Amino acid sequence: MSLEITTSNAAYNVNFCFPVRELESDRIKLVPFIHDLHADLYFQGSAAHPELYDFMPFGPYSDVSDFVEQLIHGRIGPDTAVLYAIIDKTRTSLDSSSNPTSANLAGIIGYLNTSPVHLSTELGFVFILPPFQRTHVTTNAIGLLLQYALDLPPHGLGLRRVQWQANRLNTKSISAAQKMGFKLEAILRWERSIPASKAIVSNGRGVRVSDPRPDTVGRDTAMLALCWDDWESERARVLQAMDRRS
Repeated sequence: MSLEITTSNAAYNVNFCFPVRELESDRIKLVPFIHDLHADLYFQGSAAHPELYDFMPFGPYSDVSDFVEQLIHGRIGPDTAVLYAIIDKTRTSLDSSSNPTSANLAGIIGYLNTSPVHLSTELGFVFILPPFQRTHVTTNAIGLLLQYALDLPPHGLGLRRVQWQANRLNTKSISAAQKMGFKLEAILRWERSIPASKAIVSNGRGVRVSDPRPDTVGRDTAMLALCWDDWESERARVLQAMDRRS
């Protein structure tokens, strides 16, 4: 559905299969990612940290236009995905126009691979800027998206499954998901191709002679999920984790 989200100072047209709204805890706020408000701030915060993309098949980006073209336009698919900017409410306050600043834009996160038919979605595009890592930000951002996805209407979407995919070697990502209640379901071998320049995080196995994409290597992917019946027992623990001071 095509929706127009109106914030305090901007209108945002989003094409997502479920209603999109701002989500908020005591310490962070998730707002729909608006290019004019958030792209430059995110790029400024991430440009000096190419390691954010070490385990990803994309990035880092040469400039903000490259970021918008490659990630926002290239990977945030209409209908099935939506991106949020993460605002840390505990840091320096918003500017005089209530816009986020470099002091409190903590990163991005979103839903992708969303299916209204199967009542499922995936958490992804989780990039927390280094000054906000190992704080309350990651836990609260994941927790807010889990609540909205898995809680029953009218407060949530009532989805049955939220999944999480990570490079098998990305133990920090896998651990972060497991701490929030996700269960490891499988290791998907050769699940995707990644540039040969990132061979250090590949599955370490070469491709065949005459492979159609010899300039790439393979990635094994960990598939995790948190389903509605898990959520019934995990919800209180997740909310408690969001409440911790760090």
